[in-house]
Amino acid sequence: MAESLLPGEAPVSLNEARSWLRLGATVDDAVVAGLVRAATNICEAFIGRWLIVRIGEEILPPKDGTVQPSARPVVGIESVALIFPDGDESDLGDGDYRMSVDIDGTARIVMVGAGNAVRARVAYRAGIAEGANAIPEAIRQGILRMTQHLHEARDGAAIAPPAAIAALWQPWRRLTLGGGR
Repeated sequence: MAESLLPGEAPVSLNEARSWLRLGATVDDAVVAGLVRAATNICEAFIGRWLIVRIGEEILPPKDGTVQPSARPVVGIESVALIFPDGDESDLGDGDYRMSVDIDGTARIVMVGAGNAVRARVAYRAGIAEGANAIPEAIRQGILRMTQHLHEARDGAAIAPPAAIAALWQPWRRLTLGGGR
């Protein structure tokens, strides 16, 4: 899985979540903030995309000189470096690789002259929106409802999330047939 180097902005603010939960005091702010992060992570896993653009990094094995970061949608490449069997790394310049992005945001990076490199370190930016205000309202509403569900189930009650959450997120869900990533 892709690692985000920066935590990124939350698509739902602490004040929005606190209001949705009808909490007045700020005593539970740390708990509510954690629930918003958890709900955001659940949403990103469900739809198969990062929400707010942030930097990620992965070390990937090249196949025929090509690597494919797992985060979506990729909006830009920060750096690419080849890693050789002895552990040495060699940074690639802009002309040493080409990036293409499919309609679903899947990026493929073709490295020219990868040679005997066993892995590639790729740093990139991925996400569907530059900021919280650009996140579709249905996604934000689903995150609020998931935050509420997690808050109500915090004592260990084994209740399923409301179906409305999946319905709100479904239009943005990335699905594949067969063995695709």
